[in-house]
Amino acid sequence: MVRSWGSLKTVAGLLGALGKILPVGIALTQLGTNSSAIAADTVVMRLGLFTESISLAELQKAAKTGKLPGSLQPFAKGLSEQQRRFFLEALGMNIPMNVVTINRLINTQIGTTILNDFATALARKDKAGVQALRAGLVLGSTAPQGLSILSFIAAYPSKRLEINLPQAFIVARNLNTAFWRTQQFMLTIAPQLNPRTPKIAFPFDPSQSGNAQVKILNLSLNDQKRGRKIPVDIYWSTTATPNKPVIVFSHGFASVRTDLRYLAEHLASHGYVVAALEHPGSNGANTDLALQGKTRVVQPQEFLNRPKDISFVLDELEKLNQTPNHPLQGKLATTNAMVVGYSFGGGTALALAGAELQLQRLKQRCKKNLAILSLGEAMQCIAQELPENTYQLRDTRIKQAIALNPTTSLMFGETGLTKVQIPTLVLAGSADKTTPALTEQIVGFDKIPSPKWLVGIVGGTHLSVKDPSTTLDQIGKPNTPISGGEVVGEQAADVRKYLKAITLAFAAQMTPEAKNYAIFLTSDYAQFASTTAFPFRLITQIPADAMTVVKEFVDK
Repeated sequence: MVRSWGSLKTVAGLLGALGKILPVGIALTQLGTNSSAIAADTVVMRLGLFTESISLAELQKAAKTGKLPGSLQPFAKGLSEQQRRFFLEALGMNIPMNVVTINRLINTQIGTTILNDFATALARKDKAGVQALRAGLVLGSTAPQGLSILSFIAAYPSKRLEINLPQAFIVARNLNTAFWRTQQFMLTIAPQLNPRTPKIAFPFDPSQSGNAQVKILNLSLNDQKRGRKIPVDIYWSTTATPNKPVIVFSHGFASVRTDLRYLAEHLASHGYVVAALEHPGSNGANTDLALQGKTRVVQPQEFLNRPKDISFVLDELEKLNQTPNHPLQGKLATTNAMVVGYSFGGGTALALAGAELQLQRLKQRCKKNLAILSLGEAMQCIAQELPENTYQLRDTRIKQAIALNPTTSLMFGETGLTKVQIPTLVLAGSADKTTPALTEQIVGFDKIPSPKWLVGIVGGTHLSVKDPSTTLDQIGKPNTPISGGEVVGEQAADVRKYLKAITLAFAAQMTPEAKNYAIFLTSDYAQFASTTAFPFRLITQIPADAMTVVKEFVDK
């Protein structure tokens, strides 16, 4: 059983924060540091204007006894009981990664970002906090017992290690066990992080726009039976033919149908027809009304209405396909469709692919006072109000599905994803806080029947795949445990470029051009397309050593 979010709170305060920064170290040979000569033997805790010194020996004793040293008792009055407990738990914690793992992550964007964040909690008079943190982590990982809080302190290249305690707790709360296990998993599924010259030649660049001129048709559809008005943007060109599938987009929670506009335009330029619809019960307009107290943020029925919205849109597109003199007449393969869903829409896409909503376990877990660490799980808990325990929402016209950063951990229960009946591609970002990759995508991917593909983006956040026009609100947003810290806009251009390539290649598998595009759905192409900021990974089955990482997380 997947561990509850409450049990994920093993990231403990200050020292837990320091220990868990391990993936951003650098190679030992780059340091040129003699740890025995300058290792830290005194730790200085700073809390506002007050400081307290404690020796490494006292911390080692505290790790064994589980009791705060006497010298820290007065100082500890400024900490909450939870912070004290986390502090002691962290002292005895060993990190399940080694120096090789540290070296492999150092050049990624996520590694640099996290390292800089943690450096803010350390005080160095020589302003070399980041370099010193790297050195302590790498040297600490060479200790006989491996990297731990205490081995990091012992290896820290200074006689004195000063820590800003409040800042350290702030940084620590931004991370959790699932986050670090995800980084470990991403490294396990491919040994190299840096881009490399491929052993094979790729015939063309699928990330480049096609030759067709894209047109946009705006529709306002009305499902009278369900009382839902559904806006739809149709991206198409005169080169569209029924030999290519209709592609339907399902947006994320509190968002809009332009979530993936750049992707819709890309596909349309290659002759595909893309229908990007808006779900009226979970779009941005509905959220605005909720903020005004005029409606709920999400009604539980939305879990059923979203897949039905897409089925309704396919019904309406078929009518257009048969309407004389309509520009889309005869161009729409509505019985041979593909769905692309993002976030909440990713769960919608999987439901249409055959994944069964299984809510009995969800209802049991969501009634408890869980310490929820992800917005994705909180969203799924709304489904506990639905009257039945199982729902099957598959639409047989959907022949392929792409789920980008989807929600899956609770809504599909233990076996719901085993009922997926079509080729499915799942994308996961290693730095996703909203729908954490390990719990929401990776664990679930193992249950989906083949053929399937898992795309891992090292350093990708929840919003990295979105159209830049929809992420302008992220500028200046605070970095918190559940949001913020998003890599978007131009910073995420590499992610969007790769997504354009693999989505086009995946859609082409439903056309006579399937063989020409199959090469882009391989690990070789993922490696070739990788950049320094974003290493990409693609697998069709989780290898045994990577599955060990998943099981270690699930079984605890």
